[in-house]
Amino acid sequence: GSAAGVGGGLVQPGGSLRLSCAASGLTLDDNGIAWFRQGPGKEREGVSCMSMTPTYYADSVKGRFTISRDNAKNTVYLQMNSLKIEDTAVYYCATFPSHYSCGSIITRPSLQTLMLYWGKGTLVTVSS
Repeated sequence: GSAAGVGGGLVQPGGSLRLSCAASGLTLDDNGIAWFRQGPGKEREGVSCMSMTPTYYADSVKGRFTISRDNAKNTVYLQMNSLKIEDTAVYYCATFPSHYSCGSIITRPSLQTLMLYWGKGTLVTVSS
């Protein structure tokens, strides 16, 4: 199986982008899905997650980003609104066994080792 994230680009502060993560060879409905990002000179961090446990957002994106899933298209989306310069990063989608807690997946970097598949990163640049 594999997953590919697309939809990045250059956007001004305050703007919006929607990232997509399409899976092949695996059914997203059977897996947890998480979005991570790695900004310039920073460690990779969790952004948002959905699985059998409640959807979770990092504090830095709460209220601005929305994760959703289209099972028919086997695709997960990350709608990003009110983008800030500090949102600039390469964004990655990843799948994991759905019984793991989203809150833990996002807040504990060591749990990134649980990811089953990593999508190709997509660059989001927020700049005026």
